[in-house]
Amino acid sequence: MKLVYSAALLFILTGFCACKHRKNIPDVSNITVNLDIKRFDLDFFKTDTNNIVAGLDSLSMSYPMFLKDYLYNIQAFPQNPDSVMKYLHLFLTDNLYHIIRDTAAVVFNEEAIHKTKAELEKSFRYVKYYFPNYKLPTTVITFIGPLEGTGNALTYQGLAIGLQSYLGAGFSAYQNQYISQVYPFYKTRRFNRDNIVVNSVRNIIDDIYPERNTGKNLIEQMVELGKRMYLTDLFLPELEDSLKIGYTDKQLLGCIKNEKNIWSFFVENNLLFEKEPNTIAPYLNDGPSTPEISPESPGFIGQFVGWQIVKSWMERHPKATVAELLETPEKKIFDEAKYKP
Repeated sequence: MKLVYSAALLFILTGFCACKHRKNIPDVSNITVNLDIKRFDLDFFKTDTNNIVAGLDSLSMSYPMFLKDYLYNIQAFPQNPDSVMKYLHLFLTDNLYHIIRDTAAVVFNEEAIHKTKAELEKSFRYVKYYFPNYKLPTTVITFIGPLEGTGNALTYQGLAIGLQSYLGAGFSAYQNQYISQVYPFYKTRRFNRDNIVVNSVRNIIDDIYPERNTGKNLIEQMVELGKRMYLTDLFLPELEDSLKIGYTDKQLLGCIKNEKNIWSFFVENNLLFEKEPNTIAPYLNDGPSTPEISPESPGFIGQFVGWQIVKSWMERHPKATVAELLETPEKKIFDEAKYKP
């Protein structure tokens, strides 16, 4: 099956793709959200490598809960004092991480941090609107960790953002042979500041609605992913769809044009109720493409399909609340959506 990308179509659909879901956006201007930004990355690299113990003592005063998360979860250091001192010294004196530190200081200057803070606060207002009882983080902690490690995490002290994962697709360290194997280009092209709010919202969605895909068939897992994408729509109603789903504009527009063909592939190959993990994994995992469908088809295509099914269900159930959507079994959503692109 070949997915066809027409230049004229791309031009015509650009506005449609970006804006078709932007209706009935609630007014959240009266909802108060104030985030405190704490620059652990800057404070951490002030540590004197000749007196690391004193540096840790100082950090523990400002970051009483996050420091342990950073050392043992983000850095994954062994939980023994001598090992921590050894690995911290290696990290603090590594030339690569000095380059990362210096680059992050430029990319995330005061203006960029202020803009990121405003974007996060805006998205959090929508979270609070739809989930008023959810306890949002009140602190954002920026850090620099291993390149192959955590980019975002919800911690006891707040939302932690690893700046090493947002330095721009062209950043030289991402071209390193080892890093490019861990994070191929289809991933590092998303390593920019625009994706911070998307990934942060995904952390919150995972906390509100923990993954529960074990033992489910393909269509149920696709709808589960679609629920998460629908929440992303609600929390980031003005963001481009391509950023939400992690596709290029061309990939997303190609999916919209070929939506019927994509759906036909799953139906004709009797995949919807398949449970075998190795059979359904290509449609549920991130990747540069989904060659089983077409070389042009982007990875994680099941997420795109699930998103359309959930939107179709919500259109047929305009009075359904977000809570009702999340509580409705995936098979019931599929049956009632009558999805037919």
